[in-house]
Amino acid sequence: MIQVNAMGDACPIPVIKAKKALQELGGAGVVEVQVDNEIAVQNVTKLGRESGGEVTSEKTGEGAYVVRIQVGEGKEEQIAQAEVSCDVTARKNKIVVVSSDRMGTGNDELGKVLMKGFLFAVSQLDELPQTILFYNGGATLTAEGSDSLEDLKGMEAQGVEIRTCGTCLDYYGLKEKLAVGTVTNMYSIVETMAAADVVLRP
Repeated sequence: MIQVNAMGDACPIPVIKAKKALQELGGAGVVEVQVDNEIAVQNVTKLGRESGGEVTSEKTGEGAYVVRIQVGEGKEEQIAQAEVSCDVTARKNKIVVVSSDRMGTGNDELGKVLMKGFLFAVSQLDELPQTILFYNGGATLTAEGSDSLEDLKGMEAQGVEIRTCGTCLDYYGLKEKLAVGTVTNMYSIVETMAAADVVLRP
């Protein structure tokens, strides 16, 4: 593993440091990049994906983020061709609304598998949503024990707001078990949905 401290660095420096570290690996390994803002997270994430790596990120504190890029063997050429850029811009007001812990109707177990896949797919979008709202059965997905916590925390680290209905958490007895994002209310949910340019529903 190579650790890179890019705290306080303006773009493109965090991306340049990340690319240099990937090249220094000379094969399979992990590069861990510390940055202090969401735009840097997004740009380093973009570089990692262009380099053929698996990328995860997390918010470790106020103004503190870690991006981990894991690459396999034989990625040297892809890393060399990966573009160093600062072209990530502010997102459109696109939101995702999740009202259940499963996707679609029919088989419940299949529905849960599909929902996990849906949230992972959202986390891989080139343009992440501004906000993800969870209510009713969807509230269970942001609580302890959810299979989607890693994907949700990764998106939160990149600036996505994760909000869960407080009434719903109370109903399911999960208010003390919220593991990602913040608690919201129905007024805020309606206001957010009304202001959105795009609303995605699984």
